[in-house]
Amino acid sequence: MNSPISKCIVTLAALAALGARLAVAAPAAPLKLPEFEALAAKASESVNVSLDASLLGLAASFLDPGDPEEAGAKQLIAGLKGIYVRSYTFDKAVPYPAAEVEALRRQLAAPGWQSLVKVRKEKDHTNADIYISVDQGKANGLAIIVSEPREFTVVNIVGAIDLEKLRRLEGRFGVPKVPLPDGDSSGAAPAPAPARP
Repeated sequence: MNSPISKCIVTLAALAALGARLAVAAPAAPLKLPEFEALAAKASESVNVSLDASLLGLAASFLDPGDPEEAGAKQLIAGLKGIYVRSYTFDKAVPYPAAEVEALRRQLAAPGWQSLVKVRKEKDHTNADIYISVDQGKANGLAIIVSEPREFTVVNIVGAIDLEKLRRLEGRFGVPKVPLPDGDSSGAAPAPAPARP
């Protein structure tokens, strides 16, 4: 279990079970992801995925129902309204656009979003943040921001999320397997260091 999605299933499930205490309704729309043009220009590889409900349905039609993993992924995305990914890989360390990252974080500070995991690994300058949106005790959105010296990734999943099956999206529909720094089973670091964007 080496990614933010798979390492945090237990934590997500626990939060969803306690979600009845969260009275604020979560935003229904996807996050407005910045263009990250400066990062794209410097990247040796970039991934830009924007799949709304209709495109997800089309993509799901290509999954093999005879394959248990693909059948599970197809069932999972049936309740989704969108998958949005921006991921950039670099040949050398690059500075991240602080203004664009801050604009994204401001959206995640709005009512309905809860910070779930915050990891800071100062030694290799790796940061990982996971946010969840909960409405009436059910997870209906997820956002992941991971920055490393040579990689930057943002994932936004919108819609009803089956937390136990969420890891099946890794490697599909542009959702990458994003490494998470060492930590406990929830991926949370005990004492976060100051954040790099």
